[in-house]
Amino acid sequence: MPTSSTPSHRMLVRLLVAAQLLYVLGVAGAGYATTAYGQHIALATSPVDLHSLQYESFVRLRYTIAEAPLTAWRVSTPPQRRQSVYVLLNTGADSLAAVAGVYDAAPRPAAGQAVLRGWVTDVFPRTLGLRYNLERYYVPGDSPLRLGKTSPAVRVQVSIAPWGQARIESVRLLRPTAAR
Repeated sequence: MPTSSTPSHRMLVRLLVAAQLLYVLGVAGAGYATTAYGQHIALATSPVDLHSLQYESFVRLRYTIAEAPLTAWRVSTPPQRRQSVYVLLNTGADSLAAVAGVYDAAPRPAAGQAVLRGWVTDVFPRTLGLRYNLERYYVPGDSPLRLGKTSPAVRVQVSIAPWGQARIESVRLLRPTAAR
C-alpha cells in the first residue's frame, strides 16, 4: 500500500540533500583553497616499494621527515605515542624540507619555514617516528611510478593551508628509473 509524502517529510528530504551538497562543495572548496593559498614545500621519500600496485591503486610513501632526532623535541615533557605535534620545517639548499623542531603547539614559522601537523608514532632512544597523514598516495595509470617494481626516492610537492590542512600536489621521481 503506497504511502503519501507529507510536506514535512519532503522538506526534510530537501534539507538532507542540501546539506550533502554543501558538504561536498565545502570539501572541494577546501581542497582548492589549500592548493591556491597554501604554502608549498617539497618533501623527499625513501625508495618506494611498488609491488602493491599490482593489487591496489596506491602506494605508501615513507618521508625522510618521518624520522626526527630526539634533539628536535621542543617540549619540556617527554614525547608520547599518538601525541599530536606540529613539525617546523626548514627548506634546505636542495629545496627539500628538513625537520627543524617538533612542538606540541603551533610555532610561528620564520621566512623559509613551514609548519606541518602530525603525530608521534614511535619514541626511540635517539629518534622520533612521525606521521603526517600524507603517506598514502593514489598512483594514476599513466604515472612513471607504474613502470617498475621499486622506484628511487621521489620528490613530493605538498601544499599546507594557513589553517593547517596539507595536501599532496604532485609526485616526481628524483632520478629516472628503468622498467624492470
